[in-house]
Amino acid sequence: MGILGTILIGLLVGVIARFLKSGHQPMGWIMTILLGIGGSLLATYGGQALGIYRMGQTAGFIGAVVGAIIILVVFDYLKKP
Repeated sequence: MGILGTILIGLLVGVIARFLKSGHQPMGWIMTILLGIGGSLLATYGGQALGIYRMGQTAGFIGAVVGAIIILVVFDYLKKP
């Protein structure tokens, strides 16, 4: 999976997270999408750098999704009043 695929996964996870989360959301659409993309990129290339998986493996896709979700959850938790 290349960089465009990783960005697309992050974008999709950000949009899906936005729809699934109910109630007031302190961050806007753009921030949600950017955090999803950032988490996806971090997990994909961090996992490759650490030797957890290689480019093109299914684990990279799973890592991208999980990384995007983790970043969104952590950011949401830190922004709560």
